[in-house]
Amino acid sequence: MVGKTHTLRILSRDPHPPSIDYVKTSGGLFMDMMIHDFDMARYVMQKEVVEVYAKGAVLIDEEIGHVGDVDTAIVLLTFEDGTIGTIENSRKAIYGYDQRLEVFGENGALIVENARPTNITRYLESGVSSDKPPHFFLERYNDAYIAEIEAFIAAIKGGEGIACSGFDGLQAERIAEAAKKSIETKKPVQISREVIEHDNDIILSRQKI
Repeated sequence: MVGKTHTLRILSRDPHPPSIDYVKTSGGLFMDMMIHDFDMARYVMQKEVVEVYAKGAVLIDEEIGHVGDVDTAIVLLTFEDGTIGTIENSRKAIYGYDQRLEVFGENGALIVENARPTNITRYLESGVSSDKPPHFFLERYNDAYIAEIEAFIAAIKGGEGIACSGFDGLQAERIAEAAKKSIETKKPVQISREVIEHDNDIILSRQKI
């Protein structure tokens, strides 16, 4: 629809940080939070990520830093055809659950804005305002969770294929691991195309057993 893609932007901000006890065992922001955006990036672009460069900081809660994690991060992704993607995560947005996405290409752009309870925008002398985004993911993705369960049941009953595979989950995890390594080394981290293809072949062979 937008022709040859040039850039991808994903923004995800939670309304409040999780508890420190949760952070300690979550695997960190890249494994716990941004991993969903890595998954989405591959799905939207239909391309593999071959390089990851991450920057992170502790700007919201010092305790998060004390347990070895970050609460604010931006990751630069390079896809196999040279397309560039950026993902921004924050553990705290005071106005609610902020979820936005943009795909830009030679023929235009696709933009996904925040869902809101209503589409009403108020124009008054005192200013312009609209509803805040949903509070958190349970409200934002309620319909998506229902659709997931329905698709899963249909796959079991009718033997239909599913939209995602074990390979998709593995690749999201691989990108998250690369982001963690990039933070540690302060350098871009490569993801070998040969390794990607090898993993896919293994998972496909297991699915046939």
